[in-house]
Amino acid sequence: MKLIGMLDSPYVRRVAVSLQLLDLPFEHHPLSVFSAFDHFRQINPVVKAPTLICDDGTALMDSTLILQYAESIAPGRSLLPSDPQRLLRSLRVTGLALAACEKSVQIVYERKLRPEDARYQPWLERISSQLLAAYDELERELASGVPDIGGGAIDQAWLSTAVAWHFSRRMTADIVPEDEYPALAALSARAEALDAFRAAPYGDGAYPVRF
Repeated sequence: MKLIGMLDSPYVRRVAVSLQLLDLPFEHHPLSVFSAFDHFRQINPVVKAPTLICDDGTALMDSTLILQYAESIAPGRSLLPSDPQRLLRSLRVTGLALAACEKSVQIVYERKLRPEDARYQPWLERISSQLLAAYDELERELASGVPDIGGGAIDQAWLSTAVAWHFSRRMTADIVPEDEYPALAALSARAEALDAFRAAPYGDGAYPVRF
């Protein structure tokens, strides 16, 4: 399989980390939807990252749909709980993490792609409040303590949360203060130390990074 997209995207990165933890081999092609638009379009006309090119040539888009497929072919492994109540919480946490990703990306696009004199401050304030609301909820989810995620114990919920937090701190640190979210900061630090995260670090590099 081939994963197309840059690891500075939280969506691409969550897929790269997840595929490793599911023991699914893949090639990574770090193409930008901006600077490599025409090249990307030859692979997927929609130019959406992440794109996963499956073994039969099918192009899948959207990180959640890609990971749904990955779960179906993983060799006896899963990043989702089987118990319904645990799964319910996992899906809630994952939804919050993806909301944080979405709002962070919207802020980045508003700041970097729209001319300064065309930015709409009420919109920025609205999506910033949504971003903080997502992290407020995630911090509350960690109120009982940061989970032990070492030794392959991390699940999709906390994986996605860690990826989202790292992206937000890199790109919207002025909006998301680390000292107000100590549990999320601690979770992120633990996750970034895991081999699967270190092999696919945030940035413009290609997996696997050797360490």
